[in-house]
Amino acid sequence: MDNLNTHTTASLYETFPADEARRLAERLDIHYTPKHGSWLNMAEIEFSALSNQCLNRRIADAATLRTEISAWENDRNNRKTPIQWHFTTEDARIKLKKLYPNL
Repeated sequence: MDNLNTHTTASLYETFPADEARRLAERLDIHYTPKHGSWLNMAEIEFSALSNQCLNRRIADAATLRTEISAWENDRNNRKTPIQWHFTTEDARIKLKKLYPNL
């Protein structure tokens, strides 16, 4: 789960009656993602590429949409398109300096 402020069990109690919120909260095992370089960033990059490369036009019906997305997905997977991170180790050492002790 990402770190959005509404992604907490408290938000369940704001949305549902207490009994239902408790029932839902007991079923959840929440694991938050790291704020930098997480799988969520990769998913967002892929959805952006899908939107820009495949979904940037009107598609007539759901069957055509599924066919188009499947073709895009197969092409993307076959090309093994890597994600180019712009947050380098050097950047991390500067930005995250306060998190690490001085040696």
